[in-house]
Amino acid sequence: MTFLLLPIFLVAQVPPYYSNIDFSLDGNALKAELSELIIDTHTNLIPYTSNSTDTWDIIHLSDADVSVQGNVILFYGYNDADNETINDRTRAITYQSSGLCIGYWNREHVFAKSLANPSLVTDEPGPGTDVHNLRAADCQMNSRRNNNYFRDGSGNSFLDGEFYPGDEFKGDVARIIMYMYLRYPSQCEPSNIGVGSASYSNYGDMPNLFLDWNEEDPVSDFERDRNDVIYSYQGNRNPFIDNPYLALKIWNGPDLVDSWGVLSSPNLAFQRLSVYPTITNDYLYIQGTGVVRNSIEIFNQLGQALEFELDENKIDVTSFSNGLYIMNINNSNQSKLFKFLVY
Repeated sequence: MTFLLLPIFLVAQVPPYYSNIDFSLDGNALKAELSELIIDTHTNLIPYTSNSTDTWDIIHLSDADVSVQGNVILFYGYNDADNETINDRTRAITYQSSGLCIGYWNREHVFAKSLANPSLVTDEPGPGTDVHNLRAADCQMNSRRNNNYFRDGSGNSFLDGEFYPGDEFKGDVARIIMYMYLRYPSQCEPSNIGVGSASYSNYGDMPNLFLDWNEEDPVSDFERDRNDVIYSYQGNRNPFIDNPYLALKIWNGPDLVDSWGVLSSPNLAFQRLSVYPTITNDYLYIQGTGVVRNSIEIFNQLGQALEFELDENKIDVTSFSNGLYIMNINNSNQSKLFKFLVY
């Protein structure tokens, strides 16, 4: 018997940044793991304004308009053809605000500073200077949005009691709010910034508004590039830009396409099975779920199948001769091979 055909592990298709996340989890368990990841990897806190690299410098790169060299995309903007500057969609980087407002752009806190608890401050690097939450915006448009809650709507951005960010930007808003909730769980709760029911979520902690926007306005190349730039400076990523399907796994809501093509697999838990230790003289342990005795085969180097007993997740190999063995675990039409050495 030969073992030339090794299984293709679905988990290998998940980006390396997420290699330690157990994606067979969902709900609060998955949320907790992703939250811990983006907190632990946020290793560089960026100053708001300084003589060294600050949030202005990063936004020049992260929010760059690739179609107009030297410009940035203005959040909530939609019209460069009229004589109004408040609704401009793109503007030269050099027109950043330095006390001036009309015709200049500044840094919009998508999760408004005063709606966080405690408020987001910018006098020192921290939650208020997290560039994932900062977008270039026309200075007047930023003032119009102010700290108004987000509401549903359609078309271009508008203020009507609450603020609608516009069809182009509503998905961006949703994914930023989700990131801020996981990065600052008690400080930036989504219910403090979005109106409407939170009936999708089993925990009532994510307004339906943001889950709908996450589906209605898919991730753009601009968002992906922006995520990469901020990652290169801060050290952490926005998981909901990398894969919007994560929102569905945590909070339910509208159907979404799994960007990685693996998280929606019913056999994901099986793919995460592991066997340890790889060198032993007494017991082997199987880590994972759904494994039964008749799904496991163990072969010696001659290809002979061996008898053994499975006690919960433990196999006694004390009767095995010294040497190399191969374990094959089957699940429907899939299999995984593991090598172990008995000494």
